[in-house]
Amino acid sequence: MGYDIDRYLNIRSAYGASLGPDGERLSFLMNTTGVPQVWTLTGPREWPEQRTFYDERVTFASWSPERPELIFGMDEGGNERAQLFRLEDETGAITNLTATPEAKHRWGGWSHDGDRFAFTSNRRDESVFDVYVQDRDAVGDEADRVYEGDGWLTLAGWSPDDSRLLVSQAYSNFDQDLYVLELETGDVTHLTPHEGDVRFQSPSWAPDGEGIYLVTDDGADTLYLAYLDLETLEVETVVDGDGWNVDGIALDDETGRFVYSRNVEGYTDLTAGELAGDDPTEFETFPEPDLPGGVSGGVSFGPDAAVFACSTTGDTVNTNVFLVEAETGEAEQWTLAPTAGIPPETFRESELVHVESFDELEVPGFLTLPETTQDGGNDEVPVIVDIHGGPESQRRPSFSSVKQYFLDNGYAYFEPNVRGSAGYGAEYASLDDVRKRMDSVADIEACVEWLREHDRIDPDGIVAKGGSYGGFMVLAAMTEYPDLWAAGIDVVGIANFVTFLENTGDWRRELREAEYGSLEDDREFLESISPINNVEKIDAPLFVLHGANDPRVPVGEAEQIVAEAREQGVPVRKLIFEDEGHGLSKLENRTEAYREIVDFLEEHV
Repeated sequence: MGYDIDRYLNIRSAYGASLGPDGERLSFLMNTTGVPQVWTLTGPREWPEQRTFYDERVTFASWSPERPELIFGMDEGGNERAQLFRLEDETGAITNLTATPEAKHRWGGWSHDGDRFAFTSNRRDESVFDVYVQDRDAVGDEADRVYEGDGWLTLAGWSPDDSRLLVSQAYSNFDQDLYVLELETGDVTHLTPHEGDVRFQSPSWAPDGEGIYLVTDDGADTLYLAYLDLETLEVETVVDGDGWNVDGIALDDETGRFVYSRNVEGYTDLTAGELAGDDPTEFETFPEPDLPGGVSGGVSFGPDAAVFACSTTGDTVNTNVFLVEAETGEAEQWTLAPTAGIPPETFRESELVHVESFDELEVPGFLTLPETTQDGGNDEVPVIVDIHGGPESQRRPSFSSVKQYFLDNGYAYFEPNVRGSAGYGAEYASLDDVRKRMDSVADIEACVEWLREHDRIDPDGIVAKGGSYGGFMVLAAMTEYPDLWAAGIDVVGIANFVTFLENTGDWRRELREAEYGSLEDDREFLESISPINNVEKIDAPLFVLHGANDPRVPVGEAEQIVAEAREQGVPVRKLIFEDEGHGLSKLENRTEAYREIVDFLEEHV
């Protein structure tokens, strides 16, 4: 076959679905132009209409519940300072609603009558978020600041009578609090007093406004679906995840219909149903939605919740939007994001494996092997070990055009979920916190030793690749275990935890110190594990890529490691994109980056 990397990078995805107030119009995001833009459809697999025409990525779009208009979010050059815009469906006219480019705006939803919308923003003080409510036709500083926050606030929607907002405050990825804000008085009620780290996520109003459905790990290792009574603040279990996380719930507060998802070893298990009877924990379930691929989400209900839209993806299934009939589970594909003329049957499926680490911990991962050679021989192939960021993230069996390119070109691909990853319970996620950081790097070593024993893998052709925190993992694996690697690729990675914490955005420093350790208490330890201070051990060629506007991991992290590694005489390539932030979102940049990565690997592996 032998399609080049450009061709694979032109495989599209459609996601971020929202159903319009008439139920006959679907909006979604698609990256046909090279960056995600808003598109609309009025029927399954019709020709879609492009509605936004920017060089910058659109991050979400949400229809008004009452009018033919939607609000979408967009930042500039990857700086994550999203502004909110209104798009009129009939005329295509677009209005910048927030018009405060120096601040971040986090969407908080439409009121049920569509007259107002809510958001949180760090306009007043870069390090904290306040709650704002704005009339649909107001602009900029005409928004009302209804609550002053003292941390990382997001909104989870308006109460059924539009008198209250549900507010979430995050202290870390594994610790949140929920509040109800009375809009008339500004009074705030704390719903989730707790000690230690407890997750309270995906909150949704009950139809009667007297309770909240949410997922929590209060008193458990994994997330379960629960009902919180607003009067008593008691939490009752609705669905126990059976040893796996219930990831979240989408609930239509007019009909009581819902969809919740369980994350079972990385695969999505969706359940649709309807609340039943007077007991808020009782419900009926509908037949399971009939969706392809292994990972789905992003549910949006239509009017009366007769249907819902969601996106789905899999190893061999690029992301598309389906409409599901709630009561029957019948699914119909609406979007046709193309595969760039590459036959989908050539895509390779991953296998879930478990590797025993140094302390007998089982580390899950996904291994994908290229096709065997024409003569059926089992030639040894190089392997890319692709390490996720987060660190509280998870590799799942979803579509990756880059992965499929490398498989088509004779590489194997391994995606580990080392200790500290999300998806396997709070205990597993905490096993890499602060002083235990390097245990997760030891997991990578165990995975590589396992790969070296594999009969299809060339033990001298093992490549480390990772982005963000995964970039730190690449550098750490190359300094701690230099003999294992043929090459390393570090994308927007952390090289020095001290300078990273000093220079990251004020709005997220506290969140990250909860995971990595604080500059005040742990500076010496953070210095000792920073790859920049062990750079003399790097033995393999290194490629460092970064976005100049990165607000999370400042570009100085890339400059430091490149300069130091070059001084050691290591072959180093560097590629900095002036119009990108934390990651590469624009097709032309992704194309340039991966062409160079392919060239780098051809040279060294």
